[in-house]
Amino acid sequence: MAKAVSLVLATVNAPYGANLSAHQLAALIADPKSASDFNAPVFSFFSEVSPALQLQFVEEMGVDADKVCAVADQFSHLSGYALPLAA
Repeated sequence: MAKAVSLVLATVNAPYGANLSAHQLAALIADPKSASDFNAPVFSFFSEVSPALQLQFVEEMGVDADKVCAVADQFSHLSGYALPLAA
């Protein structure tokens, strides 16, 4: 597993006692339902992982960047918090 993936998983899993795999997180960050469900690890990805590391994770996992930005935008509107990947 790449270092970037390990860093991301440590950041999003530890605070919430989650045990998401890289593939599970990759699917969730591109799923609009994550925002409407207020998925804490996904919000952590968008708010606590550096933008450069977010982009590296998206690229390494082969996630559609447009979908990820759309989900980040939903979280940004819901939280009132500006997120770097928000469209």
